[in-house]
Amino acid sequence: MSAGPASIELIETPAAAAPGGHYSQAAVAGDLVFVSGLLPVEPGGAPDATLPFELQAECVLRSAAAILDAAGSDLAHVVKATVYIADIAQWGAFNRIFAAHFGAHRPARAVVPVPCLHHGFAVEMELVAVRRPAAR
Repeated sequence: MSAGPASIELIETPAAAAPGGHYSQAAVAGDLVFVSGLLPVEPGGAPDATLPFELQAECVLRSAAAILDAAGSDLAHVVKATVYIADIAQWGAFNRIFAAHFGAHRPARAVVPVPCLHHGFAVEMELVAVRRPAAR
């Protein structure tokens, strides 16, 4: 973790891929956790857009869980998810994987078809969550 302005906490964990640009994995303001757009890159790994869609989606959700944990939150505390997919035909597959990770919790969500994503990836996701009560 690093410090930004006094009211903003910047989150960084080695359990998720390091940012590839000038941004943080997440930023916490008050009890809200804002997770940056996550591409399917394993921690310490190189971008590999040849992975099947399902593996890319699993990677993004694992990274999200790791970053949320580092910020004092988890998938059960996600308020809003925005998902970008390069092929709307993958919506059903993503929905199944998302449901498996979130269980009974159903945060607000948008799935947005886009013409392309960085490195040729098939999926990217950003989240807004609240911190767990113990982390507040």
